[in-house]
Amino acid sequence: MEEDAAHAAAAPGMPQLDPTTFANQIFWLVVALVAIYFILTRVALPRIASVLAERQGTLTNDLAAAEDLKRKAVEAEEAYNKALADARAEAAKIAEETRAVIQGDLNDAIDRADAEIAAKVAESETRIDEIKAGACDAIEEVARAIAGDIVSAVAPGQTADADAIAAAVSARVKG
Repeated sequence: MEEDAAHAAAAPGMPQLDPTTFANQIFWLVVALVAIYFILTRVALPRIASVLAERQGTLTNDLAAAEDLKRKAVEAEEAYNKALADARAEAAKIAEETRAVIQGDLNDAIDRADAEIAAKVAESETRIDEIKAGACDAIEEVARAIAGDIVSAVAPGQTADADAIAAAVSARVKG
């Protein structure tokens, strides 16, 4: 008990701060640090280095793949724009050809309509000339009959000369 009492009196605080145990603590500190150093250098750090190298390789590969995809996207956009321009040019060409065909058909239809109208105009003019000739003949005939009636009414008992009346009416009608 005496020993316990002396030991208790010698170490009033924390045992780690007891100067009699410093050599023992330093030995085990060095052993622990050397063990940690060997564990880190032989196991942990090589694994960390391999993970970092793998990540760097993955990043490099991903950046190269992204550049390749970007280049392909630019090429695809250029091909799309070229195809779009070609399609627009083809559409304009087709539209122009269609306009030309429609204009040709329209011109043919107009020519046929003009020919039909000219034929109907000629036919109408012929009929009008026939009607005029018939009207003139009818007017002369009516004028002769009326002139004969007028002569009979003005000079009762006298007969009008049909040849003289016809000559007078014909001369008057012709101008």
